[in-house]
This record gives sequence, structure tokens and C-alpha cells, in this order.
Amino acid sequence: MRDDLREILFSEEQIEKRIKELGAEITRDYKGKQLMLIGVLKGCFVFLADIARHIELDCEIRFLTASSYGFASVSSGKVNVDKNIEFDVDGKDVLIIEDILDSGITLTALHAIVAKNKPASLKTCTLLDKPERRQVPFTTDYTGFVCPNEFVVGYGLDYGERYRNLPYVAVLKPEIYS
Repeated sequence: MRDDLREILFSEEQIEKRIKELGAEITRDYKGKQLMLIGVLKGCFVFLADIARHIELDCEIRFLTASSYGFASVSSGKVNVDKNIEFDVDGKDVLIIEDILDSGITLTALHAIVAKNKPASLKTCTLLDKPERRQVPFTTDYTGFVCPNEFVVGYGLDYGERYRNLPYVAVLKPEIYS
């Protein structure tokens, strides 16, 4: 598996340090509020688990499944939401947790779906932000790292359902996905 990687972009230590910082920032910003974390499966599962442990608040955790990639290396431009909101966000402060903000297509669609259910507030937190790939304007409220325009895997991010278990974020060699 490591032979498939060109380089490590963000080490396990860098990620751990940044997640602690994000957790402290979110804790401060949401103090006294009814926070609901909504993780976007599948890629967020590692990030959500780690950041939730660093948010020192009582928070509800829910999940949605969405994708615009499937088994491809580029977004299809169409968002598949496998699960509509089956829980109440009305009046709650909602923070959508996503692994990567890339094209902006998925987060724009999810933001609209959640917003129409009348949360008290709605923000987003992504481990990675890849602004060079944006197809629709979208800005995340909390960002772990700005990511170069490379195909990355690890720490929950995958290619063909592989590489999610890497403890760091790495660039996948182009010959693997092309």
C-alpha cells in the first residue's frame, strides 16, 4: 500500500495537533449551545471520531451519506445523498463534518438540505480544503489544512474504498488512479 504513495502531505502528528486546535476553537465558539455534529460518510469517520473527542461539549452526533465521486478520481458533478435527514435539526446549532472540501458540490448540496430543516445555525468543518478544485463557491468555517491540487488518500480519504486506514494524508501516485 505504501508503494502506491508519492509523498506524505500531512503527518499523523500534524493532524493530531491541528485537530486539538480545531476542537478547542469549536468548544469556545459553541459554549452554551446545543451542538449537533453531522458527519458526512464515509470519508469523515476518522476525522469525526478524533475531533469529537476534542470538543469539550455535550453534543449529538449524526450521519449522512453523500458522494460525488463513487470509484472515480474526479467528481461526477452529481451528488448522491443516500440518506435524507431522518433526525430533527430544528433549532439546533449544526456543524457538518467533512473530510475534504474539493469541488464544493457535495457540501453545497448538503448545506442546502440541512438549512431547509431550520437549524439555529449551520456551519462546516473540513479536515482538508482544496480551493484550486472549486467548481461552485463554498467556504468552510473551520479548516484543518489547505491542500494542494493533488489526489490524496488516508485518514478516512479513499480511492476505491482503499487507503482510508492510513494514519496520515498522502498523495497517491497518478499511475494508481489513472
